[in-house]
Amino acid sequence: QIHLEESGGGSVQAGGSLRLACAASGASDSPYCMAWFRQAPGQERKGVASFTHDGKVAYADVVKGRFTISKDNAKNVLYLQMNNLKSEDTGMYTCAADPRCWAGATVPYWGQGTQVNVSS
Repeated sequence: QIHLEESGGGSVQAGGSLRLACAASGASDSPYCMAWFRQAPGQERKGVASFTHDGKVAYADVVKGRFTISKDNAKNVLYLQMNNLKSEDTGMYTCAADPRCWAGATVPYWGQGTQVNVSS
């Protein structure tokens, strides 16, 4: 069982920056992948960035060049550095973890989410 807790959301003006953190606890020594998802009002949840157990990263096209995902393995914390934020980045950002690295039909572990509001 992996427990995920996000922090770092808030309100910022367009062009500003925020850094989100996702602390993972209860994880065994088995490897697992982690990712950030976001859900804008009235829209479905979509993947933003992912981090595999062997350090590979991937980004949604809409955030490439602005967002950076990283992980502190010693602390079991996943980060999302968000720069040059745009109003369309507004949404609930949720951290997820999956020992099968998204190979299954569902993602087994989710955090509660942290809200990001970007005003233009």
